[in-house]
Amino acid sequence: MHITITGNLGSGKSTVCKLLNEKYQFEIYSTGKVQRELARQMNMTTLELNQLMCSDRKYDKMIDDETARISRENKTKDIIFDSRLAWHFVEHSFKVFVSVSLEVAAERVMNDQRGAEEKYSTLEEAKMLLAERAATERVRYKDIYNLNYMDFYNYNLIIDSTYSSPDKIAEIILKEAKEYEQKQEHTEVTKMLVSPKRLINEVEITEEDKKRLQPLTKDYQMNMYTIDTVVKVKKVEDDYIVLDGADQVKAAFLANVAYVPIDVIKE
Repeated sequence: MHITITGNLGSGKSTVCKLLNEKYQFEIYSTGKVQRELARQMNMTTLELNQLMCSDRKYDKMIDDETARISRENKTKDIIFDSRLAWHFVEHSFKVFVSVSLEVAAERVMNDQRGAEEKYSTLEEAKMLLAERAATERVRYKDIYNLNYMDFYNYNLIIDSTYSSPDKIAEIILKEAKEYEQKQEHTEVTKMLVSPKRLINEVEITEEDKKRLQPLTKDYQMNMYTIDTVVKVKKVEDDYIVLDGADQVKAAFLANVAYVPIDVIKE
């Protein structure tokens, strides 16, 4: 089984990959580590290297060719590809995008030990530079490959890490990947999972809601990690606004369900 994992900066995808390696014996191929080491050797930040790569294709081609070669020559091995664009270059894989709120991403990278080239003095600086780096990457991948890696329809599973542990995320990814592999026909369906905590605040749930939704909440407590109802939402900057399915979100929140499947409606 080959699983390709990408995601927002600070989403914790590399930690998830490490857990898939330690708990489920997947080999890891990480291009992010290669890129950070290359930036360190050149005495520049990863953002500066990204900007350099905009005008020098050789660095991208080196990473791309190696990714494709490993996937072709190791079809019978269980491999995790921790890479921005492995989903495009690996011939057959279960494609995963790990998302996270910008606020939590900034908090995480500030607490990580990523070397002097990725140190931030304030949370606001971390948020600004993370957003800038993501924008630079989007432009570069569009120019070089004519791809938008932030287009969620490129993936089989989008799973949000803002309120969930890496262990839970790794467990769900493997479960979803196995179900995908067992299907006779691999129809490219995109599933999006976010915590109900990203969709609603506890103060929005009234005592009347708790009484009214008690049967549904009790039913949801029997679920392993998600509910069946797909909630319709729209995205406004870094927030999700529930359009349809508010009661299901409230009941999932009260039942402490890890995830709610969503459908992002574009207006």
